[in-house]
Amino acid sequence: MIAEVDAEVYVINCLPNMTLQLVQERTEPFLRKLRQLRPDTPIVLVEDRTLSNARLLPWWAENHKNKRAAFQEAYDKLIAEGMKGLSYLKGDTLLGTDDEGTIDGSHPNDLGMVRMADSLEPVLQKAMGN
Repeated sequence: MIAEVDAEVYVINCLPNMTLQLVQERTEPFLRKLRQLRPDTPIVLVEDRTLSNARLLPWWAENHKNKRAAFQEAYDKLIAEGMKGLSYLKGDTLLGTDDEGTIDGSHPNDLGMVRMADSLEPVLQKAMGN
């Protein structure tokens, strides 16, 4: 369905709503299909933002680490195979590093959204050739 949208760029920020198993199973096939349907449209993969309590809850930190590694692995594999137009944005500092970027430790507040936009802007500019 995403490929039905004639976008200038696709920003894929799916990790917060996926399990590790889903990331491992679906990332690569999804990107292959999207590239097949939209061969010239840039695709930006964005890791999940780090929950502010992840440093206090080891299982959250591990969850971030594992899902990001699987996402990065799919990206690296597709780049190595020659897929063009893919970009990658790490998520560890998307909301900043002072724990002030969320309303509840997870969901961005206004400051968090500004920080995310500031992180995305240069990646989007480069991906779109600007």
